[in-house]
Amino acid sequence: MTTTDTRSADAARALFAERFGAEAAGTWSAPGRVNLIGEHTDYNDGFVLPFAIQHRTHVALGARDDGRIRVVSAFDAQVVDVALDELDALFPERRDSLPEWARYPLGVAWALLAASGTAPSSAIGVDLAFASDVPVGAGLSSSAAIEGATAVALAETWGLDLDRVALAKAGRRAENEAVGAPTGIMDQMASMLGRTDSAIFLDCRSLETQVVDLGFADAGLELVVIDTGVKHSHATGGYGERRAACERGAAALGVPALRDVTLGDLPRLADLVDDVTFRRVRHVVTENQRVLDTVRTLREQGPAAIGDLLVASHASMRDDFEISVPELDTAVESALAAGAVGARMTGGGFGGAAIALVAHDRVQTVTDAATAAFEASGFAAPTIFTVAPSPGAARDA
Repeated sequence: MTTTDTRSADAARALFAERFGAEAAGTWSAPGRVNLIGEHTDYNDGFVLPFAIQHRTHVALGARDDGRIRVVSAFDAQVVDVALDELDALFPERRDSLPEWARYPLGVAWALLAASGTAPSSAIGVDLAFASDVPVGAGLSSSAAIEGATAVALAETWGLDLDRVALAKAGRRAENEAVGAPTGIMDQMASMLGRTDSAIFLDCRSLETQVVDLGFADAGLELVVIDTGVKHSHATGGYGERRAACERGAAALGVPALRDVTLGDLPRLADLVDDVTFRRVRHVVTENQRVLDTVRTLREQGPAAIGDLLVASHASMRDDFEISVPELDTAVESALAAGAVGARMTGGGFGGAAIALVAHDRVQTVTDAATAAFEASGFAAPTIFTVAPSPGAARDA
């Protein structure tokens, strides 16, 4: 574990002891993720290419003998206490009675019991204390990190016979139904299946995965994250509207999902839907192709050759899907002007972070350029750091 990871694990254990008055039986963790390319394709049964990062959410766990689950987070002093056999009554109908953050771990518990066919009365109660160094609201999927950490901790504690894909599915169900965010499964799969120095090429329809060597270090490249500080929420607003537009486009073409739409279908679609729906669909269809092109380029030419694909992805999200914001555009433009190989916003949009693929000796130059550009535009200073492709969810101690 990195130094930062160790601090978060220690913080989770300390919080557990403080709030629950005992030592935790163990700690588990799961990473956030960066999506290299493939945005808003996942819930359209498309292709994505994320990788897990070194920033992780840690959970300290201890067993109880009263059939209850209690959760507490370093971000919220309130202990949320629910009986395991009450989870079915809470989700999804009464989810709003819980703090939003608590719906993630409690929703995972609910989804795991259902997926494994385990009766709540036969599962032991647990106390869970969370601490994290995954930046919240930056588009790095702090939500999947808390879901993944919860899933691996509870699956081991409860002795569930569920593989990593099943754990990822439980995380997605929690996010969709317990939280109310209409997201796909990319984030959970990346957090579960992450590998050092590699990305996960995921077919979101079949859930088949391939490990793709990124080769950043060998090419002298680093991936820089420029966190704009503009917060977003997937449970409200524009995310759901974009998903609805995708569903309208698929229905107009008579296909199950936009995965089934080719570039050649776009001219026909233009006569069937309004301009906004057309542009939303065009982003997804072209983005799917860019993911396939990026995987091929990484394998045939290496990471230094994918810059134009990253830039085209950002332009599509900015112009067709309209999920960028001025701060994200400034981050991308300043990084490219300072010599980045490629750059794009990452995550669901409406805020969050941009990524830039940068030669190692230009990281400081790009950092300085982005900071200066934000100041010149009157924006709050961004938080800028590098990320490394890292392992997925696991028990730590």
